[in-house]
Formats: sequence, C-alpha cells, structure tokens
Amino acid sequence: MVEARVEVVTETFEAFFERQYTSIVKLVYLMCGDPDEAEEIAQEALARVYERWERVQSMGSPGGYANRVAVNLCRRRFRILRRLGTAGGAREARDPVDDLVTRSDLAVALASLPLGQRAAVVLVEWLGLDSSEAAKVLGVRPASVRSRVHRAKETLRRRLEVDDA
Repeated sequence: MVEARVEVVTETFEAFFERQYTSIVKLVYLMCGDPDEAEEIAQEALARVYERWERVQSMGSPGGYANRVAVNLCRRRFRILRRLGTAGGAREARDPVDDLVTRSDLAVALASLPLGQRAAVVLVEWLGLDSSEAAKVLGVRPASVRSRVHRAKETLRRRLEVDDA
C-alpha cells in the first residue's frame, strides 16, 4: 500500500496580510460606509487573526476566518452606535446612509440594505465568495446566504430603477 504524502504549505502572516488586507477594507467599507472606520476595523480584525495565527493558518480558509472577524467587528460597531443613539449618549449614532448622500446611487442603495443582506451581497457579488464560503463568514447556512443575496438584489433593482418616462 502506497501512503499518500500531503505537503502542508504554510503562509507567513505578512504574506497573508498583504493578500487579504485590501479585500477586508473593501468589505468593511461597504458595510459601514466610512473609509476611516473601514481601515480601523480591518486592522483590528487582522490584529486578532495575527494573535491566533498558529491556529488560523491551518484552517481550511484563513481568509474566510479573517472576513468573519471583520464582519463581527462591524456588527459590534453597529450595536454600539445604535445603543448610543437610543440611550441618549453624548455621541449621536450616525446613519451610514447619511454618510453616503454625496456618493453614487449604488453606494447609497447598498448602504440602506439591512446589514445581513448587505454583508451577503458584498461577500458573494463583490468579493466573489460562493454561498458556502460566505455562509461560514456570516455564521449562517448557504441557503440563507442565497436568500439574502436574492432579496438584496431585488431591493437594489427597485431602488436603482430609472424612470424612462
């Protein structure tokens, strides 16, 4: 019996960072609408990945794990801003749509989607993940991702319709 030999190729964190950073910033930017916040959350996500790099690099999809950390940090930011906005905190929560008023209609429409739909459509349509990969990032089933993407696309189509009359 011939024993199959599997060679494990390990990637340095630096190479992983170079390969993933831009796509994570784009993902977070499309979710939160603030370029500075996107940079900060992406850096925080990759710092957390770095802390666990020995374990993360052996995962089936280290990039998926990093995306999931970023999505979770973004969700946490929204929860905090919502709490501050409704609890009468010193800072008023900003609506991501308000930050995008002067940007393209697509960016405004995307920012107005519910967070779950926005995350799904960004992961699948913009970053090119399949529904199984996006499901792992979002912590849901692949069918849920497909449903969220479908609903998001329908909403975007309605909001971006041009009246030809």
